[in-house]
Amino acid sequence: MRFMFWICRMFGRWPFRVVLYPVLAWYLLTQGRARRASRDYLRRVRAHTGRRVPGVLAHFASFGENLLDKLLLWGGLYRLDNVQFHGAEVIESAVARGTGGVLVCSHLGNVELTRVLSRQRNDIKSTVLVHTKHAQAFNRLMGKLNPASQTNLLQVTEMTPATAMMLSERIGRGEFVVIAGDRVPVSGNEHVASADFMGEPAPFPVGPYLLAGILQCPVYLLFTVCVNGVTEVHIEHFRDGVRLPRKDRAAALAGLAGAYARRLEHHAARAPLQWFNFYDFWHLPASEQQQEHNDASR
Repeated sequence: MRFMFWICRMFGRWPFRVVLYPVLAWYLLTQGRARRASRDYLRRVRAHTGRRVPGVLAHFASFGENLLDKLLLWGGLYRLDNVQFHGAEVIESAVARGTGGVLVCSHLGNVELTRVLSRQRNDIKSTVLVHTKHAQAFNRLMGKLNPASQTNLLQVTEMTPATAMMLSERIGRGEFVVIAGDRVPVSGNEHVASADFMGEPAPFPVGPYLLAGILQCPVYLLFTVCVNGVTEVHIEHFRDGVRLPRKDRAAALAGLAGAYARRLEHHAARAPLQWFNFYDFWHLPASEQQQEHNDASR
């Protein structure tokens, strides 16, 4: 990764791509799980949208370019004047009121862009809930490029009362808690709900809405895509608050997950190669140990 980033810095993006594709070809041949997941996802996109969509290699290439953009962002080499904001007034209004809220993002596009831009403003503060166990090398590289890339990150594998109390205090100060809405927990299926995505039911996490219910705060959605060479940041108001009834609680959570899934589907259909969940999204994942056994048996 360091070598390829150096090539881009010294010679530009096209020489980077010349080196990138042999790496992608090796990845395509050796990573069967990711290859099958990409092929299945792109098949669903074609069937649901009726559009022609490139294949797995193009999907992997988009992922490689996305990783490069993250490094360029934190290295101060990314052009920020080519970014269009849609719905910025939603956050501006929340900041003016000092209310804060939960900001539900996704694995679509480059969410690091919003972190870099928010650091340019002293009045917007956020805590990003992450689980970066499988991206330690990449995060170390970003940390070397810019130590600020590792600030405001909170490693979370489960929501403890102490964590909820800390986040509640930050929301009370008008800050935002950022959490992904399209990556299910590996610990079990008790925190997921089924929602239609690309034409078929898929499990979506309900953690963001449980968190918003605990914190009693507004919920916003965040999506980033690059369309026709223009990077777009979309911020949408989702709910003024989340109140979950004791009866039909599961149905209420499923409704929230379904509403989020529809917005994710809308933006992903515009840039399908920029959604980066390289596992069988439409089925609940097995434990990591079971998945490794399954991959080895294949």
